[in-house]
Amino acid sequence: MIHDKKEFALGVALIVVFVAVLVVIFAPLHDGGRNTLDYLDSTFNSISKDSAYYIPAVVTKADEYDGTEVAVAIKAADAGQAARMATLLTAAGASVVSDGAALKVSAELGHLLRAVLADADLMFKNQGASVAGKYGFDERRVLYDWHQALAAMGKDLTRQGRFKEAQILREVQGKAIEPAYNYYQIEAVPMSRMLWVAFAALLGYVVYTVWYGFAVMFLFEGWGLRLNRH
Repeated sequence: MIHDKKEFALGVALIVVFVAVLVVIFAPLHDGGRNTLDYLDSTFNSISKDSAYYIPAVVTKADEYDGTEVAVAIKAADAGQAARMATLLTAAGASVVSDGAALKVSAELGHLLRAVLADADLMFKNQGASVAGKYGFDERRVLYDWHQALAAMGKDLTRQGRFKEAQILREVQGKAIEPAYNYYQIEAVPMSRMLWVAFAALLGYVVYTVWYGFAVMFLFEGWGLRLNRH
């Protein structure tokens, strides 16, 4: 039994509008057949990419390791990855001895890091074709193998007690390779250019949430369900 038909009708009307807006949100109204959620996800990825460009600062730190020689023993996941790692490391000026999935690597650390950072920089700037052309295999695979190689090198350097050298390898992984890989093929856009989108999205989220809350409240109160304090 409806307790207050006017209030219940208002709740139904608000729910209908809520559902209609939800349908619009999921409709393919944007370029490439994207819905509004896809558009906002892409927009905020572009904004976050613009603020995640740490590579120049990492290059400066890598320069401090000029003349630092390292010798490590690393192991790849399989012989195929080991061969790709050997290609990368050799191109970066390292001396590599392969034995199946195992590699013994000797390198001048500063030179090696700059080679890695140069590849990461190209990928961050969506110039993956240059990276793939340099090594002869997929650009994403290049960054993945670099990441795995540096992780293995860092582990062996830690075992040797060379913690400073291991730390710079982790920094190159976290601040160069990973952002370059994750943001590849995403256009970087300054927040200043998308401020209105961010504001509209936040305001829309708040209004839409409050709208739903009032709709449910009017429905239940019109139905006769209320919270009373005793």
